[in-house]
Amino acid sequence: MRLREVVARNLRRLRHAKGLSQEELADRADINRNYVGMLEREQHAATIDMLEKLAEVLETDPIEFFKRQK
Repeated sequence: MRLREVVARNLRRLRHAKGLSQEELADRADINRNYVGMLEREQHAATIDMLEKLAEVLETDPIEFFKRQK
């Protein structure tokens, strides 16, 4: 599995765990909702800075984006 796919799946999993829509996450992170969707569909690769921002909103450690699920 490519790292971009791992990040996308974890972003979606973490967002759902917090009960947030893509729009709610985007609003809280002060980014475009379409960008969140593009990350989750693997159409865009997030920067480290963006992953830090998303992790802050999701109240998690950025390393969680890189963990491969079994």
